Order: sequence, then structure tokens, then C-alpha cells
Amino acid sequence: MSLDLLPDGIVILDFGGQYCHLIARRVREMKVYSEILPSDASVNEVKELGKTMKIKGIILSGSPSSVNAQNSLRLDERILDLGVPVLGLCYGHQLLAQIHEGDVRKGEVKEYGSRTAYIDRAEGILEGTEFEESVWMSHGDTVYSLPSCFRVLAHTDSAPVAAFSYPEKGVYGLQWHPEVKHTTHGDRMLHNFVFNICKCKPNWRPVDVIDEGINAIKAQVGNGKAVIALSGGVDSSVAAAIVSKALGDRIMAVHVDHGLMRLDESRQVKEAMERIGVNVKVVNAKDRFMSRLKGITDPEKKRKIIGEEFIRVFEEEARRFGAEHLVQGTIYPDRIESGITRHADTIKTHHNVGGLPLHMEFKGVVEPLKDLYKDEVRALGTKMGLPKELVWRQPFPGPGLAVRIVGEVTEEKLDILRKADTIVTEEVEKSEIANIPWQYFAVLTDTKSTGVKGDERAYGWTVAIRIVESVDAMTANFMRAPWDLLESMSNRITNSIPQVTRVVYDVTNKPPGTIEWE
Repeated sequence: MSLDLLPDGIVILDFGGQYCHLIARRVREMKVYSEILPSDASVNEVKELGKTMKIKGIILSGSPSSVNAQNSLRLDERILDLGVPVLGLCYGHQLLAQIHEGDVRKGEVKEYGSRTAYIDRAEGILEGTEFEESVWMSHGDTVYSLPSCFRVLAHTDSAPVAAFSYPEKGVYGLQWHPEVKHTTHGDRMLHNFVFNICKCKPNWRPVDVIDEGINAIKAQVGNGKAVIALSGGVDSSVAAAIVSKALGDRIMAVHVDHGLMRLDESRQVKEAMERIGVNVKVVNAKDRFMSRLKGITDPEKKRKIIGEEFIRVFEEEARRFGAEHLVQGTIYPDRIESGITRHADTIKTHHNVGGLPLHMEFKGVVEPLKDLYKDEVRALGTKMGLPKELVWRQPFPGPGLAVRIVGEVTEEKLDILRKADTIVTEEVEKSEIANIPWQYFAVLTDTKSTGVKGDERAYGWTVAIRIVESVDAMTANFMRAPWDLLESMSNRITNSIPQVTRVVYDVTNKPPGTIEWE
């Protein structure tokens, strides 16, 4: 392709941070092309991307590692001599400082979550920001000083150098994550880098995701058949709709009722999908799942057991149908949290990613939504004409209520949790905040406490309520729910479920917590 026809683009080097693809997404939202390469990519590998885009800048992602660790992730420093601006975020910020002989060491205070950054110079990448900015931090190492040729742009109470620039060399660093929505003016900071510093033009247009997905499915499955793992959530529902367009009657949707569903869930899933023309086979597999989970308390073991048992059920149904491929509604946050990037930590194994067994009968696994985020999946579902109740259905984990019960899963605990979860759902959906939260549900903890019921001492379970706000599930804030709503939920739960004596509200953001408890 002629160089004049190539889109302007930003290269992102992935050091394993969970927000790496979020950086790429933010850049693409500006209609500027972006490509991700592993952190150890050579300068020649970076140059090779010049065949698909005009390389206008480079961003170094965050990482779960320390720049001072013995085997810390490094950078081919020749990349810094390509003549384009380089921006380091979090670990990338520390790495650039270290390469230029700055003082980078373990911080006296680790900063996680929302923090206040004080802007010393509102210039360059921080042009247009306020003196105090709310930013999202997640780091243990800190930059304490830099050579005099650098400009310190911002600091926090515990980080003397929270942002810097070296305009003469085109080097910039931010200790925080501008790609995360919780950084109030993060979009502006990235806009400053992409357009003001890198001089990019918004000349990239994404291909149609639906057509691309259909073509990819046809290429992968060929003339064969496939079964789709249908949970009934928006991800698997949208995946089913795309695959149905690609394969027609060569696809069968299988909904596995593993006994860990919400109240009346399987019936609702079957009816909703059949209304949009997707034929669903419901497989009752409660006994086999509960048998495998007996005595298991470790959350990772739960997820892996459920992931393996899911596959075995789908293999059986696929043999009956004559299918060689399995379709899943895996989305990008699932893959990130399961540690699929080269240097990423596994936060928790998702049953449909890291929880898959090593040996499967399927010829291949088809994941048409694997690079999308939840809000993008919902937009896609709306574009495809799926009903609102499917598109905006509450997210529900594939392992079901098993990861909302802390400790061993039993029939008694499932009964308690279903009732509590139904109350939380009913109360939120009839309240003034009904359309605001990203997700709301109940958790049955493994804690018991003393209570009083009917003037008598009671010793029962503690239920936690979780209500969060989010855009893409990569980060989330607990919702400041109205007190009267929380009181109503607590009263109903403790009055109608005899085994529960206490209700608590989860006020943890993500990070440091995850949305689900296990």
C-alpha cells in the first residue's frame, strides 16, 4: 500500500499490564490506528509495522512487575531512537526514568486506586488540566528524581515525580493510568499525546465488526458444524446471533443448567433466545457439577472444575450434533484477567479461558467477541436488533453462583443465595437508580454472626451486597446507593431468609478488588 494511504498509528508495547488493550482501544476511539507488540519486540519488529501504518508515536504500558526486579522486563532501547515521541505509563513511566538514569525505587507508600495529582506544569501532555487532578494509580515503585534536562510536570503526596517530559528527546511519562475512565481527564491527556505531540490525524476507520466476525467464523469452521456455549448473558447471546448468521442451521446453542443458576434463569434464557430465532437445547447437568464441587473451597479450583465439566458436556452434545467447533462469548476482560498476554498476571481464571482443560475433543474454539469490551458487545447487540432485555441483561459469571458463595458450594447455601440475590435484583430494579449500576448482586460469605430473631438468639450467615458502576468492567466503582434502598434490601433478606442474621455492603472499587468476590 502506498505510504500516503496508510493511516497514522501508535505502537503500544505490552509489559503485561491489565490495561494494555484499553490503551489501544482509547487510541482507536480517536480514529487513530494502534497495534500492540510484546515488550521485548525488537526495533525491526516495530519498524515492520510501518507497512500497515505511519508510526507516529509509541506508548509503553504498565506491568505487574517491578523495574528493579532481577528479571525485570526491558525495552530494546534502539526504539527510543526512531524519531517519534514515546509515552510511558506506570511501569513504562518508571522504565523510561530508569533508562535515563533517574532514581526509581520501591515507594515508601504504594498507591492504588483514585489519588490526587498536583499539576506543576499544565503543558504538553498535561495541557488543559487543573491544578488538582483525580487520577488512577496502581504502583509500588516510585520515581524520586530525574536529570536536570527533564521537566517534572506533576507530583502526588507520596510520588515526587508523577509526570515528566523531555521534549527535546520526545520522552514523556505518567505514573497514573490515563486510559482508565477513573482518571478524570485521562482522555484529554491521551488526546494531547496523540494529536498535539505525535501530530496524528484521525484518518483510520474500523472495519465492520459484524461482517468481519461472520467472515472469520466461516473461515475457521468451513463447512463443518459448531455448538455454542449459551449462558444467556449478553456476551453469549450476541455471539450466538453472529454465529447464526454465519452458519445457519449448522450451529446448535447449548445451555447448561449446572445447578448454579439464578432463580428461574434457564427457563428465561431459553424463552428469550427462541424469540430471536436461536434454537436452544437445555442440558440439566446439576448432579454432575455439584458432585465435582463437593468439598471444594478454593475459588480457582472451583473455576477450573466448572470449566472442565462445561467442556465435557459440550463435547457430548457436539458428538450428537456432529460438530467439531465450540463457540464461546469470551470478551476481552475475561482474557485479561485470565492472564493471556505474555507478561500478565492471572487475576482469576475465567471458566471459558484459563479454566479450559488442556485436552479437548474440539478441533477449535471460536471466539468472535474476544477483542471487545462489554459496552462494545452491547452496542453490537443493539446494532444486530437483539431485544433490550438481552442486550442489557445483568452480567452473570459462567461459573454462576459458585463464585458468589465463599467456601464450599452446598444446596443449602445455593437456596439462601438465590433468595437473597432475587431480593437485591427486585429492590434495585424498582428503585430510582434502576438504570445506573453496571451490576448488582448478593454474595454469601463464609462468616457467621450472632443475631436476634423473634426475641431469641440466632446464629446465621452474613450476606454481602455488591452494586458497582462501570463502563467496560476493566475498572469499577462501588455505587453510593441510597440508604433507604440498602435498608429495604437488608430488612427483606434478614426477615425472609431465616438462616441470615447480618447484611453488609461492599464498598470496594476495582482495583483493588474485582467485581465478583471469587
